[in-house]
Amino acid sequence: MDTKKILYVSQEIHPYLPENEISKPSLELPKKMNEKGHQVRVFMPRYGLINERRHQLHEVIRLSGINIIVNDMDQPLIIKVASVPQARMQVYFIDNEEYFKRKAIFYDEDDNFLADNDQRAIFFCRGVVETVKKLGWGPDIIHCHGWMASFLPAYLKRYYADDPLFANSKTVLSLYSTPDEKLGDSLASNLEFDGFSEEDLARYKNTDLQSIYKAGVHYVDGVVNASSKVDQELVDYAKDNAGNFVDASASENIANDVYNLYEQITIEEESVA
Repeated sequence: MDTKKILYVSQEIHPYLPENEISKPSLELPKKMNEKGHQVRVFMPRYGLINERRHQLHEVIRLSGINIIVNDMDQPLIIKVASVPQARMQVYFIDNEEYFKRKAIFYDEDDNFLADNDQRAIFFCRGVVETVKKLGWGPDIIHCHGWMASFLPAYLKRYYADDPLFANSKTVLSLYSTPDEKLGDSLASNLEFDGFSEEDLARYKNTDLQSIYKAGVHYVDGVVNASSKVDQELVDYAKDNAGNFVDASASENIANDVYNLYEQITIEEESVA
C-alpha cells in the first residue's frame, strides 16, 4: 500500500460536535487512514458552540492572519488546532468572527436556516485551501464530507486552477442526507465574483442542498454514497455523472472501500500521464 497524503474536510466531526451520520465517519475514516501510515490532515469549521477549553483548542499564529474576500468584504482567517484524544491526530479549525462566533451550526435560535450559510461555506472551503497552501503540503487526495465542503473541489477547479500545489490532487465527495433547506440568493453573485463561469453558475441555479450536492459532483474525481439516508434520486444522479462512484452506505468496511476508490482515481491519473 503506497503512502498517501490525504486531506479530509468536513462540516461536522465528532467529538467536537454530537455524533451523527456525518460527524462519526468524518472522524473514523481519517483515524483509520492515519493508523495505516498515511499522512492525514483534517479540517472543520470552529463553530461558536464548540467548547474550546474542554477540547483544548489553541490558535496557530503562524497560519492565521490571511484575509479572504467573500461578498466583496475582507474577512480575517483564524486557524486553531486540537489533538484528537487517543488518535495521534490533529484537527484544524477554520474560524472567523463574522461567520463562526455565533453559537450555532446552521440554524439560529429560532430554528431558521442561517441566511449567510452560503458565505460561511465559501469562507470555510477557501480557508482550508489557503491554510494548506501556507503549510506547503500538497495532498494526493482531498476527501470532502457534506454539502458545506462540497464547494472546495469547485474552487480548486476554478479559483485555484493554476496553483501548482494542487495540480495532482484528486478529489472525493461523500454524500449524506440533507434537510429541506436552501442557501441564500447571494450564492450566484458570490460565485460569479470569484470567477465562476456561466456553465458553473447554471449548476448552482437551484440552491436547495440536494442541488448543491449535484453541482459538486461535477468537480470531483470520485463520489461516495456514505449514508443509507441519502435520497435515491441524488444517488442515481451521482452514479450517472461521477467518473467513479462507490456505494458504501451498507458497507462493513467503509475504510477499505474508500481506499480502493483512492487507488482507482490515482491509478487513472498515472495511466493518463
